[in-house]
Amino acid sequence: MVKVTVCGAAGGIGQPLSLLLKLNPKIDELALFDVVNVPGVGADLSHICSNSTTSSHLPSAKEDKTALADSLKNSDLVIIPAGVPRKPGMTRDDLFNINASIVQGLAQGIAETCPDAFVLIISNPVNSTVPIVAETLKKNNVFNPKKLFGVTTLDIVRANTFISQLFPKESKPTDFNINVIGGHSGETIVPLYSLGNSKQYLDKLSEEQQKELIHRVQFGGDEVVQAKNGAGSATLSMAYAGYKLAESILKALDTPNVVECTFLNLDSSIKGASEAKKLVGNLDFFSLPVKLGKSGIEEVQYEILDKISDNEKKLLEVAVDQLSKNIEKGVSFVKK
Repeated sequence: MVKVTVCGAAGGIGQPLSLLLKLNPKIDELALFDVVNVPGVGADLSHICSNSTTSSHLPSAKEDKTALADSLKNSDLVIIPAGVPRKPGMTRDDLFNINASIVQGLAQGIAETCPDAFVLIISNPVNSTVPIVAETLKKNNVFNPKKLFGVTTLDIVRANTFISQLFPKESKPTDFNINVIGGHSGETIVPLYSLGNSKQYLDKLSEEQQKELIHRVQFGGDEVVQAKNGAGSATLSMAYAGYKLAESILKALDTPNVVECTFLNLDSSIKGASEAKKLVGNLDFFSLPVKLGKSGIEEVQYEILDKISDNEKKLLEVAVDQLSKNIEKGVSFVKK
């Protein structure tokens, strides 16, 4: 029996994400939590003739913690897209104060109710919210770094799509699986186009075209914000990305050698994490390809850092500098 909980299930990301999860045959129970509108979402999804049952959980008052506890009880995997969306002119940093409190409250609920669950963080800014969850779980003495994932999969999805769009006659997005390392905002995002089958396409681009491609991956979210004219940010593509990582984690429970990039805590208990940490400016959190297994993150594939191009090394330096501030912001929020 596999139970998955979505915290923020009635939101712009939460609804399509919940729909995708409802269709997954590996999931037996889907629990939906939100502070508004979630009964309607739950009723709607419950009519779908897939294997999983659906339950919805809405607090009766602001102080009511039972709804969250009920949604999390016996959960194997918790996905958090909760928070306010980015609006035009708003940076991910602007979101921090609002979303940090929301995420911390949900992390506290996980610590008290389902501390052994896999936890996927979508709520922005991921570079700071993942450290917030880690610190909250540490405070409760239940932190397992192998089971905490910052969802950076959307950067990979964009990297695959955007290079394919430059070569529509020769490729399609599913031909690629670009590793994207670093973090999940602006210049902390480092797509590694110089590796794998994307290198042959990258080499066909001028230096200016390469810069434009990388910039588009780093700031792809802005395209959506502008196209929606202030009515929202990336929700459908983000839901797909969150689902893609969740699907891989569930697949890894009974399939060996599943590899995904994720923003993780480079804790020494994870194989390869200490080596990775030395190569990324001693940061405690960083997105790298990891090998997944029954216990979560089994190994960090840090060797990839020795293979990147000189240009990517420069991008990495910028990412490390910015990430250190983002991470510290998250850690300080909990400690204060």
